[in-house]
Amino acid sequence: MNGTSDTSTEAASIQKQEDGQVSATTATDLDDDLQEASEVFNSLFSTRRPKDGWAGLSSGLKSIGKGTLAGAASLVAQPIAGAHENGVKGFFGGLATGVASAVALPVTGICVGAYQMSRGVANSVEAINASKQGMQWDNEKREWIFYYLDKDKEEVEKREAELKSGAGKTASGDAVGSTDINEKKVKDREYYDLLGVPTNASAGEIKKAYYKEARKCHPDKCPDDPEAATKFQALGHAYQILSNEQTRTAYDKNGKPETNSADANLANEIDPLVFFAVMFGSHLVEPYIGELWIATTADTLMKDAMEQQQSMDMENMTEEDAAKFLASKSASSEEMMLKQRKREVKCALNLREKIMPFMEAKEEDDIMVFKASIAKEASKIVSTSFGATFLVTIGFALEVEAEEYLGVQTSALGMGAMNARSRRFRKTTANNWKIMGAGINAATTGRKAMKEVEAAQKQLEEKKAMKESGEGEADGDDNEMDVEQAKMAAQKLEETIPALLELAWAINIRDISRTLKSACKKLFSDAEVPLETRIRRAEAVRLLGSEFYTIGKECGGEKYDVKDTTDIKARAEVAVMTTMAKAQGQEVSEDDTEDLIRRAKDMKQGEGEGAEAAASSTASDDEKMT
Repeated sequence: MNGTSDTSTEAASIQKQEDGQVSATTATDLDDDLQEASEVFNSLFSTRRPKDGWAGLSSGLKSIGKGTLAGAASLVAQPIAGAHENGVKGFFGGLATGVASAVALPVTGICVGAYQMSRGVANSVEAINASKQGMQWDNEKREWIFYYLDKDKEEVEKREAELKSGAGKTASGDAVGSTDINEKKVKDREYYDLLGVPTNASAGEIKKAYYKEARKCHPDKCPDDPEAATKFQALGHAYQILSNEQTRTAYDKNGKPETNSADANLANEIDPLVFFAVMFGSHLVEPYIGELWIATTADTLMKDAMEQQQSMDMENMTEEDAAKFLASKSASSEEMMLKQRKREVKCALNLREKIMPFMEAKEEDDIMVFKASIAKEASKIVSTSFGATFLVTIGFALEVEAEEYLGVQTSALGMGAMNARSRRFRKTTANNWKIMGAGINAATTGRKAMKEVEAAQKQLEEKKAMKESGEGEADGDDNEMDVEQAKMAAQKLEETIPALLELAWAINIRDISRTLKSACKKLFSDAEVPLETRIRRAEAVRLLGSEFYTIGKECGGEKYDVKDTTDIKARAEVAVMTTMAKAQGQEVSEDDTEDLIRRAKDMKQGEGEGAEAAASSTASDDEKMT
């Protein structure tokens, strides 16, 4: 009896465990289904808290539109999917499901849309009050917060250090510490990361960091680490380079010496940021706008090309190395966003520093001195190529953003900001049309040039073929024909440069405007200072923008011209020479580059006039002979 009882008890226990496992599995499957349904719902309908009435209206209309489209798509897709799986029976089952979805999804979209609109209206009062207090809307947290410029700077530095920590390690293996947003730009920072110091570290800080890291990775201190000797040797080499002023300067400009190939050395010497800064003369306005869009884009494309070459060798990588490479690729978009955020913060900080004399002004004479300093700076900027265009673009953006902020803060219901918003909208619309037109022109010009080059190349190949067969006349050897072909191709490609630069400039203008809009918003919303100080900042920025815009407009900055091929070629040649010279450690100032550009332009104009005179003389001689 006892044996039978024990067996029954054991069977009941096993059955209970199995029932528990089934229940747990069922619960897990149910949770997964609910999670999946929630994700689908959230992808279709936005239920995030709207900022204000306008945001609620936008969110509501999107939900209604998505629900209607999803219902229509389901009505078509469900019967097809059902027929594919289960024939006629599946078709009618899918049709029933599609009809139900076609009704349910739009109704759900309408309900969610109405809910979002009502939430937006309810939040409008809070939005007005928060905006009056200088608060900012956090898109991630979906709430109004007080913004702190210096805190944002620290967060950018911290996040930048975190992203670099995956690749940048000190010699002892610790993550690289926080970087300074005002660090000097260097070609390579590996040695700095090994020591765990910023690029603007003093000689004393470098020495202190070296001794600290040396104690951590010394072979005697790490007997169990087989790589300790290698790490210690690398650390010593890094300190040897950075502790010497001359070798440190060369490292900052050239990076580590490459011995692989001439192409690799040439690639390392080409710095797009330097090239385009010289090409467009943006060095004087960099504190206001940061690095040009075209420069950062070219820099990114070069790095992507190197990464693409590396990805071609992924088959030879270990799984760990391949995973690291793919992880770095996935983080690139976040790095680009962080880079733009850093650019905006830095511009805001530079603006804060620039308007300090106005903020500290006690009398009207102090303001006049500040205004005179702006005019002097603008006169220097306008003397460079594209300087007037820079002044107009920067000045307009600063003036409009300041007027909008002052209108919100000093007028009833913010009505004073309407004029500034209208001016910005008209300017933005006009520039967008310009981008579209420049894009079409660049594409058309480029296609035409390529067709002409291809036609000439085909004609040249036909001549060569006829010459080889003996049917054509021997009017020159193959090398001469190839040189002629190369010259013609280069000439056709040069004809496309103005169209390409016009497009680049239109995009640059939009990028500068957007960057300054964000920078001004950060400066005017800085809760570190009271509202009265923020209003005073906006008044100073408005004055700065007005002076820049007026002087730039007087010098023709609203109608920039990039059709002067002589000037473009002269600037490009000097930009290449300057980039190579800096890569080799030579000091080249901005005044030097501008002087070289003027000389190169005069030389090319002289060559052109000489060629025209020679052609005219030849034609005159021919007429006399006839």
